[in-house]
Amino acid sequence: MTTDFFAWVNAHLNDDPARLRLKYSRGGDGSVDYAAAITQIECRRRFARKFADTLAACPDFYFPSVLAGEQATSDTLALFHSSYVAEGCTAVDLTAGLGIDALYSARRASSLTAVERDADKVEALRHNAAALKADNIEAVHGDCIEFIDRCLAEGRHFTTAFIDPARRAADGSRVFALADCGPDVTALADKLSKLCDILLVKVSPMLDISHTIASLRPAPVSIMAIGTAGDCKELFAIVDFRNPAAETMVEAVTLGAGETLTFAYRMSQEHECPMPPLTGELAPGDYVYEPYPALMKCGAFRLPAQRYGLSVFHANTRLFTSREPVDGFPGRRYTVVEVLPYASRVIKRFAAKYPAINVATRNFGISADALKAKLRVKDGGDMRLFGVTDSAGERLLVVCKP
Repeated sequence: MTTDFFAWVNAHLNDDPARLRLKYSRGGDGSVDYAAAITQIECRRRFARKFADTLAACPDFYFPSVLAGEQATSDTLALFHSSYVAEGCTAVDLTAGLGIDALYSARRASSLTAVERDADKVEALRHNAAALKADNIEAVHGDCIEFIDRCLAEGRHFTTAFIDPARRAADGSRVFALADCGPDVTALADKLSKLCDILLVKVSPMLDISHTIASLRPAPVSIMAIGTAGDCKELFAIVDFRNPAAETMVEAVTLGAGETLTFAYRMSQEHECPMPPLTGELAPGDYVYEPYPALMKCGAFRLPAQRYGLSVFHANTRLFTSREPVDGFPGRRYTVVEVLPYASRVIKRFAAKYPAINVATRNFGISADALKAKLRVKDGGDMRLFGVTDSAGERLLVVCKP
C-alpha cells in the first residue's frame, strides 16, 4: 500500500489483468507485490459502478481480494444505511468486512468502531480510513461476539450498532432464517440490548419478512425491503431497544437515480384492506403496472391497489391495471398493445409477430422460461409479455410496451 504500489496500479489500469498475471507470474523485479496490484486493477474494473463515489474520493483505495469487493455493501446502499446513524453518536459496525458501511457511517458519527475477524480486511480498512482522513474510525481485529462480551464487561455502550450476519451456512449453502445466519442475532438479543440503543440489522433478501420480524426481540420499529428497479438487494431492520415497536412498519424502498420511492404500511393494514376490484376486459391502450422487486418482496397487494385506485387480474396475479394512467406507482407502467388467449393457434404464430420480447409470468402455471420456450421467442427489445390468469381463471398473453 505504498506510493510506488499505487503508481504501478494506475499505470496499468487499462491493461488486461489476465495478461498481467501471466507476465508477472514469476514476480517481476520484486519492487511491487504484483499479485496484490493486479487484484486492485481487476477490482477497479469489476466494481467501478458499485464503488464509484468511494474510488473517486480515494484513488488509493485498497481491496484485499476480489471476494471482499463482491461481498461489500455498495456506495448507494451504504449511504442509505448511514442515514439511520444519528449525527454525533457513537457507533459500532460488528461485521465490518471491507468497511464501506463503516466509512459512510463515520461521516455522521462522532466515533465509529469497526470489528472484523479477517486480518487482511482490517489492514485494508485502516489504510482506506487513513487515505480518506476518517480519523474517527477504530478498526478492531477480532470476533464480534468476543468484542460484545468485552464491551459489556467494561461497561462500554454505543448509541447505534450495525450488524450484517453471514448469509451462508458453513457448507456454503444459503440460509433462509435469521437464526441460521452467523452470528445468530436472535441469540445475541439480550447482549445487544445492553450494548446499544439502536440496532441496525442487514440480512439477505431471501429471508421471509414475517419470520424475520417474529425472530427479532423486541420487534423492529421498521423492516425494509431495499432494492433497485431490477432487483431486491436486502432486508434492513431497525430495532430500538429504548422504544419497542407495538407493530412493525414494513417499507418497500426502491433506490433510483436521484429519487427514492417508498411504500410504507403495517401488516394489519394490508390484512384489513378489502380485495381490490377485478379487471374487466382488458383492451389496447389500458395500463398494466408491475411492482418493483422491493414491493414484490414485501407482499403488499391490496393496499397498493387501494392507494393508487387500481384493479387486479386475479387475487393471486400480482399485477395491477387501470384505464387511465396513474403516476407515482412504485413499479413499471406499461401500455397494453394487445391481449391474446393462451391457445394453440396463438402459440404457433406468436414468434412470427414478436420474435424478441421480454417474458414474465404471474399466476400462470408455468415459468417465464417455459413460456418463452413454448412461444419460441428470444429476450430482447422494449416489448413486454405477461402471461397471466384473469378473474375467470383463463390464461392470457398480455403484450405491452413501456
